[in-house]
Amino acid sequence: MSQVKGCCRVCSRCLYSCHTKDSSENKRKHACCWFSVITLVSLLSLCWMYICLVTYNDQEDINWKGFTVLKLWVNWFMVVIIMSAVLVSYCILLLLFALIQVALRERLDLHWLHKIFLFFGLIVVALGVTGISTWKQEWPTVPLSLQATAPFLQFGAVGALMLLSPFVFRTFLWAKTGSGVLIAVVFVVVSAAIFLCPLRIHSPCLIELSELPEKPKLIGHRGAPMLAPENTMMSFKKSIECGVTAFETDVQLSKDRIPFLMHDHQSEFLMRTTNVKEKFPKKDFCQSACITWKELQSLNAGEWFLKMDPFHSVSQLSEKERTSARDQTIPSLLELLELAMQHNISVIFDLYSPNQESDINDTVSTILSSGIDPSLILWLPPAERESVISSAPGFIQVYSNETEMLNKTGNHLNVKYNNLSTERIRDLRKGNVTVNLWVVNERWLFSLLWCAGASSVTTNSCHLLKDMEKPDWVMVSNTYSCTHSTSCVISLSFYFHYSALNTN
Repeated sequence: MSQVKGCCRVCSRCLYSCHTKDSSENKRKHACCWFSVITLVSLLSLCWMYICLVTYNDQEDINWKGFTVLKLWVNWFMVVIIMSAVLVSYCILLLLFALIQVALRERLDLHWLHKIFLFFGLIVVALGVTGISTWKQEWPTVPLSLQATAPFLQFGAVGALMLLSPFVFRTFLWAKTGSGVLIAVVFVVVSAAIFLCPLRIHSPCLIELSELPEKPKLIGHRGAPMLAPENTMMSFKKSIECGVTAFETDVQLSKDRIPFLMHDHQSEFLMRTTNVKEKFPKKDFCQSACITWKELQSLNAGEWFLKMDPFHSVSQLSEKERTSARDQTIPSLLELLELAMQHNISVIFDLYSPNQESDINDTVSTILSSGIDPSLILWLPPAERESVISSAPGFIQVYSNETEMLNKTGNHLNVKYNNLSTERIRDLRKGNVTVNLWVVNERWLFSLLWCAGASSVTTNSCHLLKDMEKPDWVMVSNTYSCTHSTSCVISLSFYFHYSALNTN
């Protein structure tokens, strides 16, 4: 046993202090201060990692931001995830070695290299949080996620307190009077916050299973972009296999007034999802009105998907599916409408256009001449809405702004998933408003919105969500309260028992 203890002492000294000799009093002077820094950076890095994981649903948006700035399509979000995971692992291991030092009654002499790494780690976390805070549309995801994770985070925090309490009690007994009081106060405050936080936890999934709303319908975001190149006929056909009730797409008009499907519409128009640079190296197509339909049809819209593998899903495709993906071209709106008619599926789209009035007229004319049932068209573009209602009264008017919808006495709302609280979703559904939320890819988020009563979600991962028969968790409020009370009693009993043993 003594050999094991000696080995642990040497290893912890080497990895924490990077030396095996006893340190001088001068070097020990600020050891406890650096232990506090390690604890703080570890907690902050864990919080940052949590933010990264819950915003993983929106990785495509982050990658798109990187592409618009650098003109290079890389999974930037995955780079951030990997860097964050390395930082968290490093900080937690360093904290673990510090606790081992405490358990062995060793001095906490942190090596200067660790101090530098912790400083850079703190900068990384600060920059990350600042970036999320300035990107206002992402920050609401964090408090929303707590409705899905808070009950389990609280149970985990109680368990972590139980594991850490022996180290805390030992440190308290060895510390000087002033330091001991500070340690005791901090531990009591943190414990009280963790034990009492369930009073602030409100989740729509804390309900009876019999009260669970109907599963939200699925709308294919640009088809099924995890299984095929986005906004191609292959992608929309794949989404049909998922049982989607609507196709979501993006419409633009060519130079010769043909509506076609394409999302990118700024200076990087066509660069990300086609071989436009190879096909027309001497031309600069800055917007859809600069290129003819014939030129658009000559572009390949699938090869990029196999090369870039944006969702790391190409390996799941068969050889036949890869061949089909490689041969995809840009579809016209008419092609999509014909597919929707065949399968009685609705169509909802954004219209990207520098000339809204003219392009809306041509788009409406294309839809009406296609012969599709007007009730299958979920009209979203806000410009010239009154004119569209007049010329195509059968279209279902969908609003992206709740105030506008209420003013127009509409009953279809389409907003980003974190723009509405779960309570507001329930209120709107009680008022017979159809609420569609975009873009929802992760199970935890889909489960939460399911519990809240969302009518439908626009998703990239329809093939994954279609197999969900119920939310990931549903718990009766009384069951949660009972479980929480039991965990608190067990924890307090453990604290008193351990403190009594150490006091005696």
